[in-house]
Amino acid sequence: MGLFTQLATLPLAPVRGVGWVMERVLEAAENEYYDPTPVKRELADLERRLVAGEIDEETFDRREDELLDRLEEIRAHRQAGQA
Repeated sequence: MGLFTQLATLPLAPVRGVGWVMERVLEAAENEYYDPTPVKRELADLERRLVAGEIDEETFDRREDELLDRLEEIRAHRQAGQA
């Protein structure tokens, strides 16, 4: 029965292959999107720019809040994935 099923569904193999590839692409995109490293790097750069006088305190505070919110989103996603 297994061989018959494989032969009968052989025309669908390309569709299954495309589905598998799409799953891998989605997985890679999610891994990149939910990687905290670039956000932490941007926070460090933001602080450097404030200390260097390149940006004012208001700009720093606004952008820092955005980045901290992003880190919280990443943490929440990772915790949801572990549960």
